[in-house]
Amino acid sequence: MAQKLHVIVGSTRPGRVGPSIAEWFVSAAKAHGAFDAELVDIADFKLPVLDEPEHPAKKAYTKDHTKAWSAKISEADAYVFVTPEYNYFTSPALVNALDFLVHEWKYKPAGIVSYGGVSGGLRAAQSLKGLVTSLRIMPIPEGVAIPNFFEHIDKASGAFKSNPLMDASVKTMLDELAKWSAALKPMRAA
Repeated sequence: MAQKLHVIVGSTRPGRVGPSIAEWFVSAAKAHGAFDAELVDIADFKLPVLDEPEHPAKKAYTKDHTKAWSAKISEADAYVFVTPEYNYFTSPALVNALDFLVHEWKYKPAGIVSYGGVSGGLRAAQSLKGLVTSLRIMPIPEGVAIPNFFEHIDKASGAFKSNPLMDASVKTMLDELAKWSAALKPMRAA
């Protein structure tokens, strides 16, 4: 049985391109075959700035949006975070979404698809790795960086168009993500 992969859109900004990049990645992940991939858009959960009265470690959620977010995140065996680079950092919306939960993230690996200007969002990816490790998510070294992302967005349809280097990076990342997900499965079951 294929492992469950959530491809999480890390921006809620109006006019964002994250969903089209995530759609491309979900298609590539399905074609790869190791995962049952699903696009998860944090914008759909309408998470405000963290508003739970108890620390997330207590898992004593009182808000419907937190309960829905918890249930969705709990389903996955692995994650791919699709993140823009804002001010040399990952998006505040993704940081907030991560901070809402603790236990649901544990012992699951994550890959990062970053996008930006010349840097391809690599500074955002690097900042995200430190954050996710504090939640016991294992960020794998392999990633996909998309420099000058605006050159890969079809102006008519808004669809993302990759190139051979990006496609090769996706395969490498998914191969490693599948290995890490399988290796961490006993820890998730405990």
